[in-house]
Amino acid sequence: MPVYLLIAAIIIIACVILNKVTSRLGIPTLLAFILLGMSMGSDGIFKIPFDNFYIAEKICSVALIFIMFYGGFGTKWSEAKPIAVKAVLLSTLGVILTALLTGLFCYFILRFNFWESMLLGSVISSTDAASVFSILRSKRLNLKYNSASLLEVESGSNDPCSYMLTAIVLAVMNGKADGGEIFLMILAQVIFGLVFGVLIAFLAYEFLKRFRFETEGFDLIFVVAVAILAYAIPSAVGGNGYLSAYLVGVILGNKPIFNKKALVNFFDGLTGLMQILVFFLLGLLAFPSQLPKIFIPAMLIALFLTFIARPLSVIAILAPFRCKWNQQVLVSWAGLRGAASIVFAVMATIDPAATNNDIFHITFCIVLFSILIQGSLIPLASVKLNMIDDTVDVLKTFTDYADEVPVQFIQLKMNSSHPWIDKKIKDIPLPPDTLLVLLKRNGENIVPNGQIHLVEDDILILSAAAPGEIEGISLTEKNVTKGCDWIGKPISEISKEEDKLIIMIQRKKKVIVPNGRTIIKENDILVINQIEKDPRRIILE
Repeated sequence: MPVYLLIAAIIIIACVILNKVTSRLGIPTLLAFILLGMSMGSDGIFKIPFDNFYIAEKICSVALIFIMFYGGFGTKWSEAKPIAVKAVLLSTLGVILTALLTGLFCYFILRFNFWESMLLGSVISSTDAASVFSILRSKRLNLKYNSASLLEVESGSNDPCSYMLTAIVLAVMNGKADGGEIFLMILAQVIFGLVFGVLIAFLAYEFLKRFRFETEGFDLIFVVAVAILAYAIPSAVGGNGYLSAYLVGVILGNKPIFNKKALVNFFDGLTGLMQILVFFLLGLLAFPSQLPKIFIPAMLIALFLTFIARPLSVIAILAPFRCKWNQQVLVSWAGLRGAASIVFAVMATIDPAATNNDIFHITFCIVLFSILIQGSLIPLASVKLNMIDDTVDVLKTFTDYADEVPVQFIQLKMNSSHPWIDKKIKDIPLPPDTLLVLLKRNGENIVPNGQIHLVEDDILILSAAAPGEIEGISLTEKNVTKGCDWIGKPISEISKEEDKLIIMIQRKKKVIVPNGRTIIKENDILVINQIEKDPRRIILE
């Protein structure tokens, strides 16, 4: 046992070091993990005897749960909403078209068995969310036309469709499904996946909203359990667990839950570890001696998928929306194959369905090609296609985005001799261009209003123009777009949501510290303080 733990620790440390080295050298990180796995496998230098696809499938399936969950949890819905229809079409109809076109290529050109061709097309039909997220973040690709959100939502949500196609084709190959059964299978996958996803997300949110853990970090453990439940419950009744996990991630990631930024960072790291695990296992399972036998058909499939199947699918969906040609080209090129394709290939390998071709090693080569060629060239392609927009920030498309706003927080404690003691907040003489944004009393965070009397030992938090942050302040942005009900109204007339306060307005390049007479205008960016309350305490009014 200690030997295996020692090996596992060394591998994880090696992966972390590789992550640092490859990012500096500009080499795709996941490629390094695959090569590390190959070097340790049965055909490698260290010759670790691991060829158990059954164990690998279980491990990879668990890893994919968290990759799917984070695909939803890390995506900011307010940024993704304008492209939601296009993204959903790409993640459903686009996956089906890609699978069909690739399958027909394998059948007519490579002369594979028909259902085996459809199986291979299904396995490699989805794009990899973690890879797309990683490239957009690390390279700070600020893309035009909301393309970053389009790629994030598509890559995060298309694995369930690929999984469903793979499961259906395998059922047909095993003689377990006819037309009616296939229809019922699709119905169960979609309905149970959606229903349980919404239900689990609702219950989890209500729990997190009303309960605060005594020990820091237990909320992370709770959400991990929720992600697992989101997959396990619908899967047990024939539903699409991956769809449910993604949906729960989207809903929870876009709710104002306590400690959300820490949750996003935690799942970002966990997903990275899961991806490392999947790609390392891929390398460990691969036999380099088998690659020459399947190299030519695998490369032909990879080239067809990259330059014909994926582009045709993207054009068929985006062209009716009158999307720019350069956006369509970039979205086509950014269709990276990754962890999900590996999991589905392993699933196909252990299935009783008979195949004449080595699905696993073919998928291995295709993923390798996608990571090495497509992944490396996405930043260059973005520049050459004139898709970079320096006026936007790609990090705003993620739920952990926290813009550096020019507001400084000043803390004042009311001692017994302070002249503001026993005065109402509305009667205290605040300095020009400052605003009282938070009152701390006996450990409570209180939303200030003009009728509250100040008492000894109160702590006041005031804002003024300058950058900064303080515990108890949770800043969110609101873009005032055309049609917003707030346009033209003074702040005093706006229906204020409970525990929220507008503390700054950015109007073009001008920063405004507002008061009740400040008028909201179109295109204003509002910085809103949302108080993080402890639901076990009673908030003073």
